[in-house]
Amino acid sequence: MLAADEIARAIAEFQEQTDKPVVAALEGGGVRGYYVAAPCRWIVANELTLTGSIGVIMQGYNYRGLLDKVGVRPQVFKSGRFKDMLRGTKSPEEVLPEEEQMVQALIEETFGRFKTVIAEGRAAADRRNDGRGRKLGEEWQQWADGRIFSGKQAFEAGFVDELGSLQTAVARAKVMANLANANLIRYQPPRGLADLLGLVGEAAEGRSIKLDLGVRWPPMDVGRPYFLYVPGMP
Repeated sequence: MLAADEIARAIAEFQEQTDKPVVAALEGGGVRGYYVAAPCRWIVANELTLTGSIGVIMQGYNYRGLLDKVGVRPQVFKSGRFKDMLRGTKSPEEVLPEEEQMVQALIEETFGRFKTVIAEGRAAADRRNDGRGRKLGEEWQQWADGRIFSGKQAFEAGFVDELGSLQTAVARAKVMANLANANLIRYQPPRGLADLLGLVGEAAEGRSIKLDLGVRWPPMDVGRPYFLYVPGMP
């Protein structure tokens, strides 16, 4: 939640300082992504996108019953009565009512922040879009109960502005930026060993693969012997 909040703040500040719109595209499973998308000036979602999940959850496991069955009893030393909050080895009698109240208060505080991001983000988008997008429905908080809903339902409730794909979002960004053509840059996660093995498999099928390892060797003449010195090796 913290990372999503930082990204949401950055998007809101960028739009406020530059007056440049940010367009979000929700595809596949956009459940966790709606927190980030909410401050954007325009949100596009595929009809079958799974989004929403507006809520906060904290959970853990209490395995004290299992320890009692095998004859293991925890021994805890702590500096304060609440230092071992949410400890999984507590018996039900050891869980203080104040602990449950404090944890629930944290949940409600974070939940309130989530709803504020949505309300402020959609209100700001509505002002900047001059009514061309979707306005957040008056009863939108009824949807903020943790449920997951489709992109079509999100559109009907005013959580998103348009139904479509990534290409729809790109086309909308061009219109909002008043551009006929634009270079689309994609940021991809760095490839790992598993991805490299996949490329090797593609090469085995007859496809041409060019692999850049980022190592630059000096030009070498064919037929000459060369020695590679490795520091620390005899």
